[in-house]
Amino acid sequence: MDQSIAAEDRLTTPLPDEAPLLLKSDELIPALDLVLEGLSDPKEISTATVRFLNTARDAARLWIEAELAGHPRIARSTVEHYARMTDGMVRAVVHVASDYLNPQTPKAGKTPEIITVLGVGGYGRAEMAPHSDVDLLFLGDKKLSPWTEAVIQSMLYMLWDLKLKVGHASRTIDDCIQLGREDFTIRTALLEQRFLCGDEALARKLATQLRKQLFANSAPEFVEAKLDERAKRHQRQGGQRYVLEPNVKEGKGGLRDLQTLYWIAKYVHSVNRAAELVALGAFTEEEYRNFRSAEDYLWAVRCHLHLIAHRAADQLTFDMQVEVAGRMGYEDTAGRRAVEVFMQDYFRHATIVGDVTRIFLTKLEAQHVKHAPKLTRIFRRRRHLKPPFVDDIRRINVSDEASFLADPLNLLRVFEEALRTGLLIHPDVMRLIQSNLHLFDNKLRKTPEARRIFLDLLLKHGNPERALRRMNELNVLGAFIPEFEPIVAMMQFNMYHSYTVDEHTIQVISALAQIERGELIEELPLSSEILKEGVNRKVLYVALLLHDIGKGRPEDHSILGAKISRTVTPRLGLKEAECETVEWLVRNHLVMSDMAQKRDISDPRTIKEFAKVVKTRQRLDLLTVLTVCDIRGVGPNVWNNWKATLIRRLHAETAQALEHGLEAINRDQRAQDARKALRDRLEAEGWDPKVRRAEVARHTPAYWQGLSTQTQYAFAHLLRDLPDDEIRIDVQVDADHDATRAAFALVDHPGIFARLSGAVALVGANVVDARTYTTKDGYATAAFWLQDAEGHPFEASRLPRLRNMIDKTLKGEVVARDALKDRDKVKKREREFRFPTHIMFDNDGSELYTIVEVDTRDRPGLLYDLTRALASSNIYIASAQIATYGAQVVDTFYVKDMFGHKLHAQSKREKLEQRLRDYIESGAKRANN
Repeated sequence: MDQSIAAEDRLTTPLPDEAPLLLKSDELIPALDLVLEGLSDPKEISTATVRFLNTARDAARLWIEAELAGHPRIARSTVEHYARMTDGMVRAVVHVASDYLNPQTPKAGKTPEIITVLGVGGYGRAEMAPHSDVDLLFLGDKKLSPWTEAVIQSMLYMLWDLKLKVGHASRTIDDCIQLGREDFTIRTALLEQRFLCGDEALARKLATQLRKQLFANSAPEFVEAKLDERAKRHQRQGGQRYVLEPNVKEGKGGLRDLQTLYWIAKYVHSVNRAAELVALGAFTEEEYRNFRSAEDYLWAVRCHLHLIAHRAADQLTFDMQVEVAGRMGYEDTAGRRAVEVFMQDYFRHATIVGDVTRIFLTKLEAQHVKHAPKLTRIFRRRRHLKPPFVDDIRRINVSDEASFLADPLNLLRVFEEALRTGLLIHPDVMRLIQSNLHLFDNKLRKTPEARRIFLDLLLKHGNPERALRRMNELNVLGAFIPEFEPIVAMMQFNMYHSYTVDEHTIQVISALAQIERGELIEELPLSSEILKEGVNRKVLYVALLLHDIGKGRPEDHSILGAKISRTVTPRLGLKEAECETVEWLVRNHLVMSDMAQKRDISDPRTIKEFAKVVKTRQRLDLLTVLTVCDIRGVGPNVWNNWKATLIRRLHAETAQALEHGLEAINRDQRAQDARKALRDRLEAEGWDPKVRRAEVARHTPAYWQGLSTQTQYAFAHLLRDLPDDEIRIDVQVDADHDATRAAFALVDHPGIFARLSGAVALVGANVVDARTYTTKDGYATAAFWLQDAEGHPFEASRLPRLRNMIDKTLKGEVVARDALKDRDKVKKREREFRFPTHIMFDNDGSELYTIVEVDTRDRPGLLYDLTRALASSNIYIASAQIATYGAQVVDTFYVKDMFGHKLHAQSKREKLEQRLRDYIESGAKRANN
């Protein structure tokens, strides 16, 4: 088949009469000639040409952008219009460069030279985004003449003056074949050459020779090269389809994947359009429609990105996601922002790309063009499979489609066979499943065998995530559990969750399977021990599967998820008691995490309140494992030693309370044990008995329950013979908590917590926990646990600067409020994360303090602003817990008023809430300027 495609053959969208001049090739050149009439100076001609084309391009861009706005999610005509616009500029420049700037003198018997120009790459495909590169091939039958070289030079100067990003090469046909043989990138570009102007016969000759001398008999090596290139590209882009900020061109499921499919199809089958693959049997009509739908949608996204950025931009960054969603017509819904609805659509289209790619590559493999998987070449022996399944080149296929579909349970059995045998599922079977999802009805879902197969996939093969992920990709999970379908590809626009809701669900189940396989004994000793001692695995796996199933609606997703679980669990065949436990776990799946990270677990009342929620050791153990898996499934590096320590401590103390009774949690006993531990430590070090007694006697009861013996020991040294005019600091890396502990001892004065918070913010540290106590003899003892921006202990190399900044801040040499003005900024790409501020007061959660919980948008100077607001209201801060969830933060303060009382008066709480809100609002304005 002739591969030389004329421009009009690729540009299939009809042009309306009102289309701008630059898109109308038959009218453009005469209009340009009128502008240049009478000019003879080359510089004037070039300038007039560029001015004319700039004006024409401005009009064309406005028209194309308005045209895209009429169908903002379909860009087929848009990318063709941009290609036509570029064609117009290139042809106009060729015309001026050859006829005006380098005119030829007619010579008898000699044919005037002409220059042949082809578009290659994406431009050759006639697919252009607003700021795509323009790749040109200047083709000669033999070595380029001086005239041709002069024309090319004149052209390039004008194209550069038009601010086009031009890639160009000047080659003969032999050059093209030789270079294409050596370089797959060049070969791919040549595959997509499109004639623009000049000698069309020469262009056709190039296409013929490429097919004959280069493409013929080299399909396997080209396919392998392109697939290897694709795998490496995916790895560079994060290796998965659901990344937070996907690259619409290069990412998995992006445009480059579709283009790779097109390159291979053209190379192997000599097709010019993907539509021709239907006749060849590579796609069904429905699969091709899906292909076109995904292609149109992804091109629309890319065009909007370019238009917003006013440059080539292919990364869907957080700030871009919001703008693209608006341009594409998405609106907020109940419980979800427009950007979340958009990203769910985006990910679903990316999944379609994966589907059509897999289908096409399997056809190639069947035709022996693509090499079978390496394992196939090593192990040729066929596996014995249960009918109607057969081993087809180490993939599960079916012997007969009719017998497979005769029993709808086979749509589930195939996943069981895949886990049992370790074989992959043949894409022909995947196609069969996807086209028969209607067979999943309520009758099938309730059959005992369907329940058995599904629960066995979760419980019996040791790697449930493999089956669940494949089921989800084929839409089987949402068909078997319809309540799951709404969360498929659902993005959470909060910078905390690294995965969509469905992928997060699979990740948490994978985490549980890892623990069960004994892979995380050292990292998760508590969870490993709980599972070793035995729990109801069915309840735990089903609870993890359903724990986020209520997301995306206006209601609290924990409460709604619990209601949904009451529908799903009986259908899965769970007993009544198991259904109740799953419902309880789903309803309370955030409680342990919240208690551990947002409350002071050294306060006995925190343990009592949590123990009242869990009631039994069985539920405590189940909730602990679920919580650990849930946090680990959020994303890489979210789980750390700090969270592990909090969870282990909360579990241990709650287990003790459940075993010995809530009255066993005794503040006085805790204080007595802590005093004895410090006395023993100081005695072993040789402290004088009188000095020991004085150190133990100077602290209040709260001090003894709130700090570890190690930290109390550090304070004992800091306070010893401390002069009133000195500030002592002890900074140590606390590896067990993945944080750096900074302890300060100094004469107490108002606002000490706020000034320390300001100093910490100025050196770029994040506070994860903080406590301040005042000794009976008037000294402040403050301990801050610090991490860097990546959630690791604050670096030892930066500790001297931290010490210096704290010293200057406490002495008044640096005023944090002024110094933070230029540093307390929210990054542009993160400004679209919006979280309403919620402030809650709790007088029952602690025996001694009022708990003030502030849930709002995080920023570098937030803690400093909050502590300033509290200090200016004469509020004493005993401790602070800081729980960060991406761009959202919950700062919890345990406070008293200046008289040492809780904040009982509603008027006082309302006044404090308003002051906190004022400080948050003013700080947010400063950060976003």
